[in-house]
Formats: sequence, structure tokens, C-alpha cells
Amino acid sequence: MLFSKRLREAADASWQASFTHPFITGIADGSLPLDRFKHYMMNDAYYLACYAQVQALGAAKAPDLHTSSRMAVHVQGTYGAELSMHEKFSGMLGITDEERAAFQPAPTAYAYTSHLLRAAYTGHFGDIMAAILPCYWLYYEIGERLQGATPEEPIYREWIAAYGGDWFRDLVQEQVDRLDRIAEGVTEADRTRMERQFLISSQYEYQFWDMAYRKEAWPV
Repeated sequence: MLFSKRLREAADASWQASFTHPFITGIADGSLPLDRFKHYMMNDAYYLACYAQVQALGAAKAPDLHTSSRMAVHVQGTYGAELSMHEKFSGMLGITDEERAAFQPAPTAYAYTSHLLRAAYTGHFGDIMAAILPCYWLYYEIGERLQGATPEEPIYREWIAAYGGDWFRDLVQEQVDRLDRIAEGVTEADRTRMERQFLISSQYEYQFWDMAYRKEAWPV
């Protein structure tokens, strides 16, 4: 069995929970209140800035020049595609400069990015790939599941379209294939640790939707 398939099967319960979370189903049918999506967007912008840093650390720890160059392309993709979409949505949601300046990440966003940064700084390239892959892969599967949904809210239609296209599928498959190649050349102890990185990130993906839906904030 491919290592990626083993990880996907191990994470299936949390992924299924993501597919049916009211944040995701609310995007699909348009019932999600915009204040929840706004909370998501502000925390996701923080998350993506950290995510790009972890991708860049992956480029630094990659085993060869070609892989380093491809990871650098993914960093550019995070900045160019994801954050430009955030800028557009921020305008549509009326997020002000004052709100950005006062923003503090919710506990889940802070914890998830801390997990990614820990994997990047203390692990090897395989740890980085295993930790960042659920974000790519889960979003693609959600995008595929939501294709054909036509919520009245234009932001939700654009969000659905962003993650169901061929260009995103190709990026995801590239990283899945990369993880499988890494897994072939490391020890079973490494693979066990990489699986743990993947499963923790998968759990945090579910918690991220829940954080946005509940408008999670620090308790004190």
C-alpha cells in the first residue's frame, strides 16, 4: 500500500467529520453566517503566512535542487493564489485596516501553526511534507465534493471554485507523490512519526472549521 493511501485511510474519520461540519455544509448551501466566514478568513490569512514559511523551510531542507525549486513554486502559489484571494474577500467582507492591526489569532489557529513550525524546525523534509499535506489534500477533496453547489452568496461560490480546479488537483497530486517517494527512503520509525504529523494536521483541519463556526476566542 502506498504510504499516502495508508495515511489517508488512517485520517478518514477526521476528514469525514470535516466534510459534514456545518461550516462546510453552510458554505455549500449558503446558510453559513458571514461573520463566521469573516472569522475564518482573518485566521486563515494568519495561518497561510505561517504555512508559506513552513513550505520555504521545506525548500531549505529538500534533498535536491529540483525539489527545492518546486517547493519555492509552492511558496509563491500560497502567496499569489491564496493571499490574493484573501485580499479580494477581505474587501467584500469589509475587513478594515484597524481590524487587521488589532487581530490576534484564535487558539486553534495559533496551535495549528505551532504544530507546523515545530515539525519544520525539529523534523526532516518528510516531517514537513507530512504535516503540510492535509491542508492541500483535504481542501481539494472538499472542493470536489462541493462542485455543483450554487450558494447565493458570491464569496462562497468563489471559495468553492478555487479548490476544485485542475490546477489545484495537479499541485495536490505532486505533493502526494513527493510524500510517497520520501517514505520509500526513510526508516519505519520515520514513517511512524510522519504519520503522526499527518494525523495531527488532519485533526487541526477539522478544528479550524469548528474554530470559525464558533468564532473561537481566547477564554480570558
